[in-house]
Amino acid sequence: MLSSRMPELTALQVLVTVARSPSLNAAAKALGVSQQAVSARVAGLESLVGVPLILRTRQGISMTKAGSTVAEWAHRLLDVAAELDSGLATLRDDGQAHIRIAASLTIAEHLLPGWLVGVRSPGRPNPEIQVVATNSDQVLELLRAGEVDLGFVEKPGVLTDVRSRTVARDELVVVVPPGHPWTRRGFVLDAHLLADTAIVSRETGSGTREALLHALRRVEGPGFRLRPALMSLSSTTAVRAAVAAGAGPAVLSRLAVDEDVRAGRLVEIPLPGVDLRRALRAAWVGGSAPPAGVARDLVAHLGSRRPTA
Repeated sequence: MLSSRMPELTALQVLVTVARSPSLNAAAKALGVSQQAVSARVAGLESLVGVPLILRTRQGISMTKAGSTVAEWAHRLLDVAAELDSGLATLRDDGQAHIRIAASLTIAEHLLPGWLVGVRSPGRPNPEIQVVATNSDQVLELLRAGEVDLGFVEKPGVLTDVRSRTVARDELVVVVPPGHPWTRRGFVLDAHLLADTAIVSRETGSGTREALLHALRRVEGPGFRLRPALMSLSSTTAVRAAVAAGAGPAVLSRLAVDEDVRAGRLVEIPLPGVDLRRALRAAWVGGSAPPAGVARDLVAHLGSRRPTA
């Protein structure tokens, strides 16, 4: 029988992630939780095992000798636990080889197909997969209503009533049609001019629009607002086509416009001083890990990859 001081697997997972990270903040990002949550989990683990596991300094963190040893043991234990988890999944009936996914449009169009191919395992039946492509707010509504098992969103900030984990990185870019005044030599775009311009935009609830506002508010303050959109469209493809036709500027994922920029159909306009990078997250309802079966396998597969910049 295990002693009462045996840590939970989730706590050991946190420790292993911390041991691989340069800081608690980096570990928190990798786990998709707050830095405070990671710090509290490590402190609780130290209290349980009875020895210091990490050293906190102004330069970051380092593992104690005991911490490195425990992290190594934990890594081996987690490998065995993952093998057990995978084996149990194969014992479930065929109904467990079914997954319902909702994904924001950028993720659904540009990333999810490759992710789904990557999660297939030789020698195991391919899962039945249903995908709904919609905006980030609707993805979260479907999750909370129990209509899908797993969601993928571009929405920034805290997600209420769901768990989440960063699985990829993306960047927003400002684009205009060729010949637009912003393409003139010497022109410099800034946050105020962009916010005061009626742009072609995705609809309310879009993670792209929320990510843009979130990025601008980090620079200009929480009261900073965007001017109402010139037009609001329900798909990235429609926004891209409207910009190419001369409707006006837009802010879209680099994944969506890269080919058009390379071909000269759109022109990218730099926005100095504003960090337009964003996290793309898997989200689910329930425990600290995604639902067992295909959903968990998919998120684990994405976690084993290096997030795209």
